[in-house]
Amino acid sequence: MRLLITNDDGINAQGLRALVERAAKCPGVEVTVVAPDRERSATGHAISIHQPIDLREVGFDGIPARVFASSGTPADCVKLAIEAVMEERPDFLISGINRGPNLGTDVFYSGTVSAALEGALLGVKAMAISLTAFENLDYAAAADFAIEQALVAAFDTSWPVLVNVNVPAVPRESIAGVAITRLGVQTYEDAIKRREDPRGRCWYWLSGVLVENEEIDDTDTCAVRRNLVSLTPLRMDLTDTRGIQALARRSFRWPPDEA
Repeated sequence: MRLLITNDDGINAQGLRALVERAAKCPGVEVTVVAPDRERSATGHAISIHQPIDLREVGFDGIPARVFASSGTPADCVKLAIEAVMEERPDFLISGINRGPNLGTDVFYSGTVSAALEGALLGVKAMAISLTAFENLDYAAAADFAIEQALVAAFDTSWPVLVNVNVPAVPRESIAGVAITRLGVQTYEDAIKRREDPRGRCWYWLSGVLVENEEIDDTDTCAVRRNLVSLTPLRMDLTDTRGIQALARRSFRWPPDEA
């Protein structure tokens, strides 16, 4: 089995290392890693089309895997891996393990999820996996779960092409089980901080504080609050079918009236 691993936290992230170490222990699994050479969180599905991308083989000491660091985005890394680095297409792609959750509407900003989506767009089954905290993290259980599922999903024709996984950041024995979910809503109270440098030029720092939302039983946000691992199948078609019906009842003209 050929397994491709990437992330958006960067090549030195502990979550990536834990995942690669776990994958490399599996007999018959060829592991290739292509990950950003720096932190690339919240870059979404950006790709680099106006500058060249650096790619260098770095390796992980003592781990039998091909490991590359790239100056590109998470989506760039997946493109490079599938179309330039790997001689044969991967059987499965895992993006993660992310430091912090990717729940609900987070997926529209997430470099972790977008890297998995890029794999799906290129015809490779993919999983994005995140641990739902930022401090005192133990990635072992999430790594075990990701690899266990990948070994099955790679050759299971019924497995969805793209799955977003969030693992509660609690001890392994405290996890209550696994829930199949839909996306919930993550709402943030945005804070934009204005600063000036010594020359008087202003710059802005974007941040946000999570606002607690009402729990809805079948969502990923609700599942992780109940210490359940959430599995959310995602699809690439964002079409609003109800919106099509609503627009079809309207009359549109072309050309429009000139001002």
